[in-house]
Amino acid sequence: MIATSTSDFRRAAQRRLPRFLFDYVDGGAGAELTLGRNQADLETLTIRQRVLRDVSEVDLSCTLFSQQLALPLMLGPVGLTGMYARRGEVQAARAAADRNIPFCLSTVSVCALDEVAAASSRPIWFQLYVIRDRGFMRDLLARAKAQGVDTLVFTVDMPVPGPRRRDAHSGLSGPWAGTRRLLQAAGRPGWAWDVGVRGRPHILGNVAPVLGEASGLEDFMGWLAANFDPTVQWRDLEWIREAWDGSLIIKGILDPEDARDAARLGADGIVVSNHGGRQLDGALSTARALPSVAEAVRGQLAVLADSGIRSGLDVVRMLALGAEGVLLGRAWAYALAAAGEAGVARLLDLFAAEMRTTMALAGARTIAEIDSSLLDRR
Repeated sequence: MIATSTSDFRRAAQRRLPRFLFDYVDGGAGAELTLGRNQADLETLTIRQRVLRDVSEVDLSCTLFSQQLALPLMLGPVGLTGMYARRGEVQAARAAADRNIPFCLSTVSVCALDEVAAASSRPIWFQLYVIRDRGFMRDLLARAKAQGVDTLVFTVDMPVPGPRRRDAHSGLSGPWAGTRRLLQAAGRPGWAWDVGVRGRPHILGNVAPVLGEASGLEDFMGWLAANFDPTVQWRDLEWIREAWDGSLIIKGILDPEDARDAARLGADGIVVSNHGGRQLDGALSTARALPSVAEAVRGQLAVLADSGIRSGLDVVRMLALGAEGVLLGRAWAYALAAAGEAGVARLLDLFAAEMRTTMALAGARTIAEIDSSLLDRR
């Protein structure tokens, strides 16, 4: 497969995956308006092209949370990616470590913390949801510490689940869902053999201690729905800051006042994010929310961003809007589904090349030189 863009990987993933899996990662909430705006609003940003700037050497490296990174990218948390390729989280973590960037494991991963941490040559990050079962959260924090995790990404924008219409149509949920998924898998024999058969066990490794080793997708969906916590407030998170002595990042911030609350909590960073358009359909795109949020907490904590990023050019755009680093989501999931670890590595190399070209043509030699002055406001 010749892939030169995220779009190429997306098309390959759609050809390879059963529909219920492709639609799960590809879809958004409601009518998917925010999902579309995430990309569209980024694409409206134009970069000032500059000339005669001596861009013979362009350095993509940066430092975030006391970690020296090859480029300001992280593989953000995406659920169920162990179903996109055989032991998919392990493959993605290896690709990220080889490129010297962080990999963040989702709470709802197929591969458990210990399996992924053991496979990665650098410490992984871990993502945790706000759920009712505080004992389960404490157990996961302890397991994360034991596996050398040094950065916790705490997702706060899911007090209730967003309406995912595609899931009911695709067979992830709804009537006869299990039968529909089996039929779809039969229509993708390559995936069925490589992942469906050789990629077992198909359990949610981090949740298995609660649900049991034989738990299925329906058990997990029921448990998660019962454990969303709409009563949670900022003061309810103080024990997380007290219990976690590593870097703490709050993910799911769109409003400047919420960013200030995260700073008051003692967070080390935030992720400006609308959950990839998968929660509140009609929320601001990340590109529109980012500048005011970044301005509100400048110098107080690190500001990261996700949602809608599909290229190295998009990464530069997000940095110019005020982000210090960018989390990829769908982009790496498509690449993983299309070509496993090699696909993720190829995607990261494409992003790095696109960033280097964009920066050179904009006259920026280092990540520190990327700011709002790179954007053409004409």
